[in-house]
Amino acid sequence: MKNWILYEDNHIIIVNKPPKVPVQGDRTGDISLLDIGKEYIKKTYNKMGNIYLGLPHRIDRPVSGIVVLSKTSKSLSRMTKLFRDREIKKTYWAIVKNKLKKKSGELTHYLKKNKRLNKSFVGENKQKGFVESKLKYKILKELNNYFLYEIELITGRHHQIRVQLSTIGSPIKGDIKYNAKRTNKDGSINLHSRKITFTHPIKKIPISVTAPPPNNPIWSSN
Repeated sequence: MKNWILYEDNHIIIVNKPPKVPVQGDRTGDISLLDIGKEYIKKTYNKMGNIYLGLPHRIDRPVSGIVVLSKTSKSLSRMTKLFRDREIKKTYWAIVKNKLKKKSGELTHYLKKNKRLNKSFVGENKQKGFVESKLKYKILKELNNYFLYEIELITGRHHQIRVQLSTIGSPIKGDIKYNAKRTNKDGSINLHSRKITFTHPIKKIPISVTAPPPNNPIWSSN
């Protein structure tokens, strides 16, 4: 855990989560980021008993990158509000097989989450249960057979980047749930939570943190 930490104070920890680690416990029973974080706090600060660690937001299990953890209930409440009120700027990197038509632009779709399938679907237009979902994108680099894009989330919906890119014919590398042709060998998808910017919920100072992508050949080629 120590090697994952990008920022830490008495109120929050910002980590660079590796792909395949769930942010919280699920039916697989695999150790989660929350479990790892609590153990880190217990050992680092010699704390006894139950360790408090809150999760104001999530990223998907196969996705890598920035996750904010709250060390107090006060910071959790305020961080959750910042995310809910869209007062946090989140930037992602995505590697796709098919080049988008424009070098930069904005995508708007209406999405609905299917809890049973753990998947989101696109509606033709605004209808009951579908919510407006927006993102901005720009190309950063052409790789060997792939393209690297920077994504800025305007809204924060379930699987939003994954389903929106897939809908326009540019699924994320490795994301077979959303129409990629094959999986990545390590079970990841090439979507990375790259940067986060916000006002600290307690200290009221600007926080801007950038996470390096995973150390594997396709990311290191950019």
